Amino acid sequence: MSTQATVQAHAKPAPVKRIGFDVPLLIIVVTLVVFGLLMVYSASWDASLHIDKEPTYVFTRQLIWVCIGVVVCTAASLFDYHHYKKLVVIMMIVIMGLLFAVLIINEVRFSAARSLFSGSVQPAELAKMAIILYLAVWLDNRQETLANFKEGLLPLGIIVGLVAAFIIAQPDISASMTVVILGVMMFFLAGGDMRQIILILLGAGALGFLMITVMPTGKVRFAQYVSGMRNPREGSYHIRRTYEAVIKGRFFGVGLGNADTKFTGLPLPHTDSIFAVIAEETGVFGSFFVIILFVLLLWRGYVIAKNAPDNLGKLLSFGLIGWIVLEALMNIAVIVGLFPMAGNALPFISAGGSSMVTTLLAIGIVMNVSRQSAKNLSPERSSSNAAVDLRGRDWRRSVSRTNRYRDTE
Repeated sequence: MSTQATVQAHAKPAPVKRIGFDVPLLIIVVTLVVFGLLMVYSASWDASLHIDKEPTYVFTRQLIWVCIGVVVCTAASLFDYHHYKKLVVIMMIVIMGLLFAVLIINEVRFSAARSLFSGSVQPAELAKMAIILYLAVWLDNRQETLANFKEGLLPLGIIVGLVAAFIIAQPDISASMTVVILGVMMFFLAGGDMRQIILILLGAGALGFLMITVMPTGKVRFAQYVSGMRNPREGSYHIRRTYEAVIKGRFFGVGLGNADTKFTGLPLPHTDSIFAVIAEETGVFGSFFVIILFVLLLWRGYVIAKNAPDNLGKLLSFGLIGWIVLEALMNIAVIVGLFPMAGNALPFISAGGSSMVTTLLAIGIVMNVSRQSAKNLSPERSSSNAAVDLRGRDWRRSVSRTNRYRDTE
């Protein structure tokens, strides 16, 4: 054997260069955003004309918000998520200030004061993501005391309850419920004691019942929901029109741009009801395509959380992706009549600056977690042996562990 052949035989293979971000997550998000722009273009012409603007006015604004969101997402993907530990307190103070400003300025749109700057900014949308960031840091710092009611559940309930109270005063029942659900989800993922979690759920259920029976908006929406479940023809005007759009779409839809319910009175076809337009124009086929994309998004959130280098990264990854998927689930459930009418946007697809920018910011943070995971990944610790429980086996009665995400190496 020649010297050159001997050297080649003993030469070590060149190390594989790893990509610094999660490619499947990027593909899923890009697909959702592009599809969303297509649907906003189709669904927003009538809405633009109703405010005496050019037919493409809403679409153009959405395109601008997407560009801003992409810049924010890119910046967040390069910003080390550990630095949020120093920023979350200031961030929550700013969010609370914006929520308070909404009540003071009282800019009423669609029978509620929920926005600033002529509807361009909805602080409740920012509050949803902010509560996840704050609780991720807060819970990560209190792993040792989560089982203690006074140091775990009680202060968490005060934090979440204060944010929800500001939002429900607008009033925005769906956003306040989302904040409460996110608080429960984060406490669960962090390893909170199951008895305390059950206590939270009972309290949340009681609060929900109170909102339904006391608040006029809640009573009306729940009554319409019950009537619609008994007989779709007796449901609210909004839900009757969404049913009409879904039925017209059948399996393959009437074709992009050919839906007529968006021109004949479907409420908010480019925002809250955009999934009805999707169902009419692309049918069951296109609707399931969107649903599958969100299921894949949840899967990527789990994978990134599983491989995250620390507990904070795990909480941020699954918490942020779980929030986005929860918003999508609630929006779709409303359109098909499985949930009382709510104001949740369909992430990446509904027109709206606050929703688009905050969801893309959340994706950027998750991307940074995946980048940090790639940096810390070694041959001895690959994605196949990085373990995270994500509460999968923690349903038995036990004292809360210090860190239920800890690797079992």
